[in-house]
Amino acid sequence: MDNFLWWRDGIIYQIYPRSFADSNDSGLGDLPGITSKLDYLADLGVDALWLSPIYPSPDKDFSYDVSDYVDIDPRFGSLADFDLLLSEAHQRGIRIVLDLVLNHTSDQHACFLESRSSRDNPKADWYLWQDKIPNNWYSVFGGRAWNYAPERDQYYYHMFVPEQPDVNWRNQDVRAAMLDVVRFWLDRGVDGFRLDVFNMYFKDEQLRENPRKFGLRAFDRQRHIYDCDQPEMIPLLNELRSLLDSYPERYAIGEPLGQSFMPDKERVIQYSGTDKLHAVFNFKFTWSQFDPVEYVQHILDWEALFAERGLWPNYVLGNHDA
Repeated sequence: MDNFLWWRDGIIYQIYPRSFADSNDSGLGDLPGITSKLDYLADLGVDALWLSPIYPSPDKDFSYDVSDYVDIDPRFGSLADFDLLLSEAHQRGIRIVLDLVLNHTSDQHACFLESRSSRDNPKADWYLWQDKIPNNWYSVFGGRAWNYAPERDQYYYHMFVPEQPDVNWRNQDVRAAMLDVVRFWLDRGVDGFRLDVFNMYFKDEQLRENPRKFGLRAFDRQRHIYDCDQPEMIPLLNELRSLLDSYPERYAIGEPLGQSFMPDKERVIQYSGTDKLHAVFNFKFTWSQFDPVEYVQHILDWEALFAERGLWPNYVLGNHDA
């Protein structure tokens, strides 16, 4: 293909580092282990590798609770190991995509430790704090999404486990700090990002209650109108895309979550485009029967949908959640 573009036309292979290749018999996979398998991956015809989180983490959610966005967890290696992996992958024509978890941090992140220490510290407003539980929002993992912190005599919001406090994206310092994380990795040579639960970055400014509905568990018994998919997300995606486009052939794909973790066509269209994300995950294959007729129908439906809007489809065969 003369005009081959890696993210559009290629195969992106997810690697879950802790279980892929262990180079030092620690019992945990690591970056040197991945580097040692690059020839194998190149022989498979892989065009890019998406690495699940490799940042320092207390591991309350399998490294999706990040305590430092600009370093490597020592269990996986070092920044030098990452730079070598990146260089060796590029020599084989393989791109590197990092998982970015910017909706929340670990409760051991320096910013949260400072934020929870008092109500008047410089990062007091970097997370979502309330004097009392303000609404009926539930955590994806069960229970109320508000957790008490005695240091401030206030509650903070967490969409996932209590050890993953959500950041306050309405705070301009938070916004700048998170975009600086993106720049850090772009400057290092990273080719793209998978944005974890990106449509939850902003919450309703008034913290209004979600309407109730029938469902099997607490999170599914609400219509998630006010804790995700807020209009402020679009200007942020415009800013992020402008940043990505200032580097050659960089890429971002988003994982939007909603009811039953199934992004619908409307969300994909809402968040994709030349001034937004390059793509949004389409999990139709992932949750389908392994059946060619069903696959073909999904392809026909999505190709038609995207063709009329000038967007580019993607098909996800599997990931760490499946």
